[in-house]
Amino acid sequence: MGSQTFALASVRRFRLALGTVLLLAGAALLVGELLAWLDLEPRILRALEGGAICALGTALGAVPVLVIRSMPVAVADTLLGFGAGVMLAATAFSLIIPGLDAAAAIGFSRWGAGALMSLGIMSGAFCLYLVDRRVSGVTPDYLVGTAQQPVIPARIWIFVIAIIAHNIPEGMAIGVSAGGGMHDADSLAMGIALQDVPEGLVIALVLAGAGMARYKAFLIGAASGLVEPVFAVLCAWLVRMGELLLPLGLAFAAGAMLLVVTHEIIPESRSNGHHKLASLGLCVGFCLMMVMDTALS
Repeated sequence: MGSQTFALASVRRFRLALGTVLLLAGAALLVGELLAWLDLEPRILRALEGGAICALGTALGAVPVLVIRSMPVAVADTLLGFGAGVMLAATAFSLIIPGLDAAAAIGFSRWGAGALMSLGIMSGAFCLYLVDRRVSGVTPDYLVGTAQQPVIPARIWIFVIAIIAHNIPEGMAIGVSAGGGMHDADSLAMGIALQDVPEGLVIALVLAGAGMARYKAFLIGAASGLVEPVFAVLCAWLVRMGELLLPLGLAFAAGAMLLVVTHEIIPESRSNGHHKLASLGLCVGFCLMMVMDTALS
């Protein structure tokens, strides 16, 4: 009797996950039709489409939480390493190198272009460092109140807020690249969307493992990527206002992404002792993004 109940529950969860995937696919088609109907300025539209692809990747990554509550730690660390590799390659090939070219195109010498990009990189890293300190300094009382013992530990909410904050530079990178008319904007969006898949899964699994209902955990995991299209459109609009903003914007996004990878993702992927798997995942992710950047550009 117990095995029959378990089998029925598993079938129901599988059907729920499949239905959710079909719902997301239908929503993506509907959003695509809506964007075509709005007839936005081409570069703004390209930024919005790239951000929407990344948000969809995050949502798809959260779907498995409807079927499973946890994954092997080794697999999670490998996926984190993979995401770190994708972001490192995107930083180098889709942000820094095109930024140097953009700076040279508006008259900067090689030394001047390097100095301008360095300024932008350090500014982006410093700004995200301030955001990270602000998020890390949030108190449990602020998050969940003191009236009762929280069902979900405050540290879990802090983790989720930190992940959402770290999605901002990804949206910025897409927006600056699309707004500046960079030829590799589409490959950058695809690479970041790949990196967002395990990210959405991690958020959803963490919340479900802490006791949250599966579908609620999925919704929060899926919604965590919505900041990306917002900041993609904002940065695409800003970069259209001046030529100098293109290399500076690319450098700023690169600096923010570098800090996310080195300060958060890589240390987290190695925190459970699976150093080799995390490193292998990083190499695979880096090579995949490098190939995508050169093949799709």
